[in-house]
Formats: sequence, C-alpha cells, structure tokens
Amino acid sequence: MNIEELYAFCSSIKGCTESTPFLQHNILVLKVMDKMFAYIPLEPKDGIMKVNLKCDPDRSVALREKYSGIAETAFKTHPWNLVTLESDVPDSLIKELVLHSVSEVLKKLSKKKQEEYRNLS
Repeated sequence: MNIEELYAFCSSIKGCTESTPFLQHNILVLKVMDKMFAYIPLEPKDGIMKVNLKCDPDRSVALREKYSGIAETAFKTHPWNLVTLESDVPDSLIKELVLHSVSEVLKKLSKKKQEEYRNLS
C-alpha cells in the first residue's frame, strides 16, 4: 500500500477529519469524533513512508513479532504501532489495522459519543 492509497482509505472512514496540529513536524493527523486514530508523517524518512496507528497492547506485541514492518512508536505511554508502508505488512492487514485503530478510539468514548458516531451519515 502506498501513501495515496492509505490516505484514500483513511479518508473514507465515516466521520474522518484531518488536521495538522504538528505542522512544524510535517505530520497529518486523522481523527474520528475529535480523537486521533492515525498520524502520518508527510515526508518519507530515508524514502520510506510510515503511519502510526492505535492498537490494543496485546495485539501490538504479536504483530511486532510477526512483521518487521510493524514497530513500537516513541509514544510508549500510548498503544501505538508504527507501520511501514510497502513492507512485509499486507495491504489487507494495514486496512484492518486502520479500522482497528478507529475501533480503539471509539470504544473509549462515552456511550453518548458512541451513539453520536453511530448516527453520523
């Protein structure tokens, strides 16, 4: 999956908004219900594009053991994975991990906010 495909997939998620609160670091932030589910550095590092996604901590460990393209992020206090695009991580898994990230965000919202999200068109 390349960066354009990733962006298109993330943008298609119901209620997805984007912002650049870390513009000085050239990072695009994608949110649902005002909560971050992905952040993407807009410049490749050493020619490699990556995305940071929320992930259940137990699942993170297993994913990192199985795929060299999934690593721990610098945000050790939060359950995030750094996923390298165009690596050994299949496109289908990247999409699944994006959806899992959204799910992780939504499950931490209040019941009222969860209902509000479900009612989005």
